[in-house]
Amino acid sequence: MEEEITKTINDSKVEQIHLLMPTHINGFGRLFGGQLLAWIDEVAGIVAKRHSESIAITAAIDNLQFKEGAHVNDTIVLIGYLTYVGNTSMEVRVDTYVENLHGDRHPINRAFLTMVAIDENEKPKRVPRLRLTNVSEEAEWEAAQKRIELRKQRHAEGF
Repeated sequence: MEEEITKTINDSKVEQIHLLMPTHINGFGRLFGGQLLAWIDEVAGIVAKRHSESIAITAAIDNLQFKEGAHVNDTIVLIGYLTYVGNTSMEVRVDTYVENLHGDRHPINRAFLTMVAIDENEKPKRVPRLRLTNVSEEAEWEAAQKRIELRKQRHAEGF
């Protein structure tokens, strides 16, 4: 019998940093939401790819909350990590922050993405189990299970 592979959240955690340029800004002088969404999707994809050691595709994006804007020359930090692993799917949380000149960060966005690992034939592929290492990670797992149930309910209702 094959031993099941397990990984920790830190094995696939990603931090991505951007300096906001005029090309990232919308007509109102703030970070364009579509640009931020592209970065969020990229970070989640890298987290899922690292964990699954395969291609991972975005199945769903939900709970995308814009808390505050960002402006030209702001430093944007995106941090992505796994909150839950199913058989072929993974939930990735991506938090976005503005970092000031002193290195202090304040949140401007949070998103949860469902990623699915696929094999060379583009069929869903089993992913490694997730080994939780502390109480905070266990709480994230439990919250993810609640979100999964809500997604199932929305799906059943036609959303």
